[in-house]
Amino acid sequence: MIIDLPESALWEYRSTQTAPDDFDEFWSATLSESRAFDGPVTLEPVDVGLRTLDVYDVTFPGFRGEPVRAWLRVPRGATGPLPTVVQYIGYGGGRGSAGENLLLASAGFAHLQMDTRGQGASWSLGETPDSGAGGPQVPGVMTRGIRSPHDYYYRRLFADAVRAVDAARGLDVVDADRIAVQGGSQGGGIALAVAGLRDDIAGVVAFVPFLCDFLGRSPPPTPTRTARSPPTSASTAPRWSR
Repeated sequence: MIIDLPESALWEYRSTQTAPDDFDEFWSATLSESRAFDGPVTLEPVDVGLRTLDVYDVTFPGFRGEPVRAWLRVPRGATGPLPTVVQYIGYGGGRGSAGENLLLASAGFAHLQMDTRGQGASWSLGETPDSGAGGPQVPGVMTRGIRSPHDYYYRRLFADAVRAVDAARGLDVVDADRIAVQGGSQGGGIALAVAGLRDDIAGVVAFVPFLCDFLGRSPPPTPTRTARSPPTSASTAPRWSR
């Protein structure tokens, strides 16, 4: 396992980033606006040929009430309330196919896997469009609407992600006191954002979260190899970018 700091230093680490003066007001207004466009959460059963799981095609109101798709997977016949994981997807990917990603539900969780608006054309299929502002941007969504915080793509996506937890909390099969959020890369960053924007999350699992605590052009710390890690070769050593 390669880490960027020793474990003791990671526990003590604090970000050098500072929040704008209107940070809390901005996100409070964003989420209040989105919740004002409330609508029903719909579940349609999907037959994927599985004997041990039930799968549902979910649509819930996201940013400004815009419909966002998701998959809900639960143990066959479960009525709940079940501990629940809301999962977010890495960059470029959508929710994928109904018969994928079966581990969490097979382990006894209710598993809500949110689609990613405007993504899903590269490695995992998506079905939720993005209604955001146009304008010049690099390929992908990273700079979509970046000229204004109100138009920026990740404002809409983070609002979707918070509303996904709202949707999960309203389902009979879900134990609202035991909801965790999970994701890797982009999904890990979203999971951390949701945990920071809510006070009712029971746990966070964030794998290599991106868009988190960027250090600008400062040189990166020297990687630390733990005792369990095999030696790295030139072909497997991490590549640091500035």
